Parts: sequence; C-alpha cells; structure tokens
Amino acid sequence: MQHGSVIQEEITRFEGLAARWWDPNGPMRPLHMMNAPRAAWVAERVKRNLGPGVEILDVGCGAGLLSEALAREGFDVLGLDAGAEIIEVARGHAAGQELNLAYRNGTAEELVAEGLKFPVVTALEVIEHVADPEAFLRSLAALLEPEGLLFLSTLNRTPQSFLTAKVGAEYVLRLLPAGTHDWKKFITPVELGQLCRAAGLRLAETAGLSFSPAAREFRVSRNLSVNYLALAVAG
Repeated sequence: MQHGSVIQEEITRFEGLAARWWDPNGPMRPLHMMNAPRAAWVAERVKRNLGPGVEILDVGCGAGLLSEALAREGFDVLGLDAGAEIIEVARGHAAGQELNLAYRNGTAEELVAEGLKFPVVTALEVIEHVADPEAFLRSLAALLEPEGLLFLSTLNRTPQSFLTAKVGAEYVLRLLPAGTHDWKKFITPVELGQLCRAAGLRLAETAGLSFSPAAREFRVSRNLSVNYLALAVAG
C-alpha cells in the first residue's frame, strides 16, 4: 500500500525495529556508526550558510538519531516520520533532555498541504525507501524557503554498493536485517542531480560516507561509490 511517497510495507518493516532503534549494537547499528560524521557534515554547512540556531525539518527521522544530534548542535529541530510507533520511541528518548526538539507523525506531503516552509530540510537514508523519488524531492523542495538548504544521503547504485551495502551488510556481516535495501532503488549522484533539477533545486555539493574496516567507523570522504551525502539549494 502507498500513501503519497510512503510505502506502507517499508513503514511496517522499520516500525518492527522501533524498540531497538537506540541500541547501538542492534539492527540500527550502521546508522549509529554513521550518525556523528553525517550530523557534523550537515551542521557545519548550515552554520556556514545560515548561521546557528535555525529551524531544521528532519524528514524520515526514525526514532531521532539525527534529530537529537542536530538539536544538540543548537538547532531548532522538528522530526517527521510516517511511523507512529517510531515517533513515540523518538519522543520517549528525547524526554527530559531539554532540547529544542519536537516530533510529528506524518508525511512531507501533509506539511506541503499546510503551507509550511523551513530554511533547512534533511532526509538522510530516506529517498531509496520511497515510492516515487521524483515526487518526494518535489515535496521536499516545496517545504524549503527561498535559498533554503536540502540535505540528502543515500546509496549509490554500483557493484561496490551491491557487495558491501546489500550482500555484505545484510547477509555476511549481519549489520542490517535482510531485506532492508533494494539495490535497484539505489540512486547514482548523476540521477540525484537530475531529480534535483526537475524539482527546482541545484545540487551544490556531494561527499562520500565511507566505512573504515581498520577503524570500525564511518568517515566523510571523496569516495561516492557506496554511501554519499548531498547538499541541494532551493532556487
């Protein structure tokens, strides 16, 4: 079943993991490992372009790993996710931390219909899970203020990503539950640039998010062959 950009089967799969979302050794372990470098990459660019303390909409926030990290950087964050159970876990984890952080159960399309606008929108590790990436990007673009910043991260559709992010992560190392990703839905940087242009956005910057087996950590790099980050700017 689909509702706008949302594929209900995807929401059901991730809601089944909600209770263990904040377990750093659980099924969301790769997200925990990449959260610090990707949050730092986003925060540095927001502060450089717009200054500190601006409002950020985190679309597809899950149980709040990125949302909390950005709130700790001093931003005013609204986390949005289509999974009601996941949002409840996010609210429970954030309770009592005195962060400028709120959560909402819903979709980007619903916020567009309400006429809401934000200076910054993030949607990390989301676009490869939606029904229509082009329509999803149009919705994200509609949520941006003029000259607003959109941050994306996704997986490149390459032989390397198939071997590492799909076969390796899901079936060999068991870092992710089997079936988490569909390699055919991975998006190349060229395709992402085309999708951004169709949505009235300019793809301004990309960077790789690479795993170092020796250090057992993710680092921002120039290697876009598996995971990569992207910054697009509204016209």
